[in-house]
Parts: sequence; C-alpha cells; structure tokens
Amino acid sequence: MTADGIREALEGLKYGARSVLSPRGLQGAAVELGWLTTHLAMYPLGLVSGSGARTERLNLSGLTPAQRSLLVGDVRAAGTPILLAHGIIDNHTVFALMRRQLLRRGFTRIQTFSYSPLTLDVRSTAERMGAEIERLCEESGSEQIHIVGHSLGGLIARYYVQRLGGADRVHTCVTLGTPHQGTVAARLLPWPLVKQLRPDSDLMTELAEPAPDCQTRFVAFYSDVDQLIVPQRRARILHPDLIARNIRVDGVGHLSLPFHGEVVHQITGMLSHLDEQDTVA
Repeated sequence: MTADGIREALEGLKYGARSVLSPRGLQGAAVELGWLTTHLAMYPLGLVSGSGARTERLNLSGLTPAQRSLLVGDVRAAGTPILLAHGIIDNHTVFALMRRQLLRRGFTRIQTFSYSPLTLDVRSTAERMGAEIERLCEESGSEQIHIVGHSLGGLIARYYVQRLGGADRVHTCVTLGTPHQGTVAARLLPWPLVKQLRPDSDLMTELAEPAPDCQTRFVAFYSDVDQLIVPQRRARILHPDLIARNIRVDGVGHLSLPFHGEVVHQITGMLSHLDEQDTVA
C-alpha cells in the first residue's frame, strides 16, 4: 500500500470512528451486537442445511389477509421469484427474518444465492449468479426476478445487471449496505476480493462506465453508522444511466440491515408494486 493509500485509509477510519462513537452510533452498535449474537447462533444452521431454496406454492385457502391481498391484487408480483444474496463470510441465515416476512406478505418463490467465503472475484461470482437466475426463471416460468443483496451480495447483483446483461432478467435490485462506490476500509486488507472494493479499483472503474438502456429498478439502503462502508455515503448508487433510489437508514449497523423491521417492511412493500419506478434520491 502506498503512503497516500495509508493516509486515506486512516482518515476514513477516523471519519468512521466519529460516526460510530456518536450517540446514534453507540445506540446502533448496541442493536448491532444484539443481532450479531442472534445471527452467530443461527449461522451454523446455514453450514449444515440448505439455503432454504425451494418453491413455495400457495392457494387462497388458509392465507392471511396480506397474502390474499397480494395474490388477488397482483398475482404476477406474488409469483415473481426473489433471489437473496448474502455478504462475504456469511450465509442464508442472515435473511431469516426477511424471508419469513416476504412469505407472510404473499410472495411465493424465494431462493438464496450462496457463495464461498473464499471467493476471490466479483465478476466470476456474478457469472455464476447469472446461471442461477437462468435456472430459476426456467423452473418458475417467470421472465424476470427480483434480487435483494446484502453488502457484497448487492455488488455481485449490480455487476450482473449492469455488466453481464442481467437487466433483462432483473426487475428490481435492492441492496443493503453495499459499497457501490467502494470503501476506504478495504485498503487495510490485501485479500484479492477486498481489493476490488477499494474506491479506485478496476471493478469500481468498470461500474462507473455507461450503462445505456438499463431498465432495472435499483434501491440502495445505506446507514449513517455503517461500520464497514467508509464513508457511509459510498453505499449510494450515483450513476447517470441507472434508475436508482437511495434510502438512508439512521442508527442501524451494517450487519443489522437485513434484520431491521422498517427496512424489511419497505422492501416487501416496493416488491409488491412491479410498475412503480423510483428516481434518484
């Protein structure tokens, strides 16, 4: 690492420390610790069990009012598959709450895309995601899907959509705490995958290139106390060719975003309305 890179990383960490040590940041850290404890207890289940990837088929019998509303009001929205993509060194258990809420809302096909913590490259993982999406579309008979990606999972999804022709397959791509503009914290680790998350990496340069005719709807949730995205505003999507909405979440740590009740509620709501387009915020 160059001297300038070290200085930038240290300045970024100082900025992040000020955010984390603020009253709101400390409150978020306490919530984060609680969710982390719960998630660590669940994590081994993701190593010994499958991703929970299966097709849920519902009929109107025995459904809740919310499920009936989605199925009757927009059967296409209810049947659009949803692919959940976790972050690095994580597994499908991080989406336990979200998956349950999506099913309660009436969505019928939910699957998880998993990858190894030893993954070295965003591009090749995005290619594998594309193959998984093709299989999911063939099995479900749906021409499009939604993706919800946490952290690195969101960046993998964006690369697939923006650079591998995935815009035709992905209606909505929701990201949670994803380093869309890189993170200065990535300068502190020499791991090949982490190097791709640096603000000046080749991957970030590639994602900044034009993306004409990309009609996928992007929604990026970012937190003001995210401990891993430094500065936190780098989790926003700022690209002139992308249909993107950036939603700030206050006082919620990086690991807590997939569990946060209001975040989950907003996601289930926006995925229930296929024809509503968002603009940059």
